Amino acid sequence: MRAAPGQVVAGRYRVTDRPAGGGLPALDTASGAPVLLHALDLPELLIPGQVYGGDGPRTGARLADLAAALAAAAPRHPRLLAQAGAAADGDLLWVAEERLGGAPLDVLAGAGPVPAYRVAEIAADLAGALRALHEAGLTHGNVTAASVLVCEDGAAQLGGLLLGAVQESLCAELGGPVPRRVHEARADLLGARAERWPADAGPPADCWALGVLLHRLLAGHGPYPEDDLPTLLAAVRDGRRYPSDGCGPLRSLVDDLLDVRPGARPTAQGVQQRLRALLAGAPEPYGLRDTPPLLPVVRPAGPVVPHPRARRSGADTGQERLPVPRRPPRVPPALLGPLLVGGVLLALLAGLAAVVLVAG
Repeated sequence: MRAAPGQVVAGRYRVTDRPAGGGLPALDTASGAPVLLHALDLPELLIPGQVYGGDGPRTGARLADLAAALAAAAPRHPRLLAQAGAAADGDLLWVAEERLGGAPLDVLAGAGPVPAYRVAEIAADLAGALRALHEAGLTHGNVTAASVLVCEDGAAQLGGLLLGAVQESLCAELGGPVPRRVHEARADLLGARAERWPADAGPPADCWALGVLLHRLLAGHGPYPEDDLPTLLAAVRDGRRYPSDGCGPLRSLVDDLLDVRPGARPTAQGVQQRLRALLAGAPEPYGLRDTPPLLPVVRPAGPVVPHPRARRSGADTGQERLPVPRRPPRVPPALLGPLLVGGVLLALLAGLAAVVLVAG
């Protein structure tokens, strides 16, 4: 990340720790809020056999302005990480977003398939965040496991909004009016990751990317071959994908989200409704008994205390969950002593009666 703890980058963000989960922990010296930084190289992007040049300071300023406008337009939602903005510093553009306690989903899910009902919980949180963005007239464009944070209470938070936007804009800047050059820039920057290569745009593309992510979590791999980019793009274009047999109760939803027809896919609101209905009838415990829940830390005993959110306006639309009261004992403690003595006397009388009957 080219920055060490204690260093101030972009004149505003003081680095507080070494890179963690793909980002750099820092403190916003202007607001005092903890943030996670991501760095993009400016002014040039290296592509095999070719170098695309750019005007670093002006490109960085344009991307920072774009990020500021997007951060201001982004809605506040309990499952959407707040976007702090971006700032250029020499040949680097630093993108900052809210930092909470937890771990990135790609790290937690790296061990293999995730139980279906745990995936449904995560997907319901992400669908709520996407619904808020779409209703605000925005598209996310960066729905991947790396942009999802699983917090200490198990809730999923969708981040990566500004990072995805500045990555796409940087590729457009470097490629200019030549589509092939833009494509090559995206190929070098994004790689063969199916979620970032939808065949269409807008909210339906976000829902398609959510379907790709669900398939990846449930099956342990993406729905399309990702060995190289040409093979991936051909498979996405033709709708050729791996079977969704391993998706369990979420199979029909995954199939609908990956429909090649954008108009046939469910909206984020529709996804949210279907997942709520599925979770209402979920068995307990989720998944196999020996499968630990997908949490970044061991869930504490007793009720979970929500993690405080910085600079967050509004509240979750769900009802507040109160701690479950302890069940009172069936017998009042004051009566336990007399009842115990009475039980002993009854046992002695029963013994005496048995002796009399045997002797008689």
